[in-house]
Amino acid sequence: MADELRVAHKPTLRDPVMITAFRGWNDGGQGASLAGGYLAKTWNAARFAEIEPEGFFDFQATRPHVSFVEGATRRIDWPDNAFYHASIPGLERDAVLMLGIEPNLRWQTFTGLVAGLAQELGVELVITLGSLLADVPHTRPSPVTGGASDPELIKELGLQRSRYEGPTGVVGVLHDACGRAGMRSVSLWAAVPHYVSLAPSPRAALALCQRLSDILRTDIDMEELEEAAERYSEQVSEAVASDEETSAYVAELEQRAEMIEDEEDIPSGESLAAELTRFLREREKDGGSDGPTEQP
Repeated sequence: MADELRVAHKPTLRDPVMITAFRGWNDGGQGASLAGGYLAKTWNAARFAEIEPEGFFDFQATRPHVSFVEGATRRIDWPDNAFYHASIPGLERDAVLMLGIEPNLRWQTFTGLVAGLAQELGVELVITLGSLLADVPHTRPSPVTGGASDPELIKELGLQRSRYEGPTGVVGVLHDACGRAGMRSVSLWAAVPHYVSLAPSPRAALALCQRLSDILRTDIDMEELEEAAERYSEQVSEAVASDEETSAYVAELEQRAEMIEDEEDIPSGESLAAELTRFLREREKDGGSDGPTEQP
């Protein structure tokens, strides 16, 4: 099991915070993975460790990809879960970014490896990023819900205590592992319009980075994300305008959004994700489907 976590070198870090983003059930519209990748790029993060995929993936469900190197040599790219470290601009502390794919197997062992490394690196706070499909319009900023189990952290950061009961993803299991290891953790979820679930959502990524900026109490350069979010909104608006029924539905969502006065009226991220999964499965039984809530 020790060989499943490969650490090339152990960086020296200042008061580090760990930020995680997984592709899969926790990543509607790729909002979380876009946000995590953007932070790694903006902060010039350097890779220092990875988790060997062999024992955690069913390769018939999560298949490796074959690609060409310089148009000649074939290379197999396996599912990747890697750790990066970076200085956080404006703060005297560092970030450990854990970016990867939700595993198929042995979640307790997997999250134990993540939490164990976080402890070794001196991490006291873990922040998970997630995005979910929901009944929200693309014309407005993506709502973000934030939750935690620690009462002091809830009060300090203006979060919510999760009361969700139901199916969970690897994010939920990771929070449990952090709690058993004595580390505090925060869960952030951005809502993505379910009618454009297959399109990557820079608007959700932007909302997550903005909320993360508030929690860390520092400015994050989001100019590139803001431009991408604006283009996204314009492109989706053009597509929606071509269908009268969808246009009417988006107008209804906009009216609903106006009625929501504060974040407390928004259900938790996992609750919304599970509810939409149930709804779509019922539609499939009736002979119709809007598509899966889980991303490949």
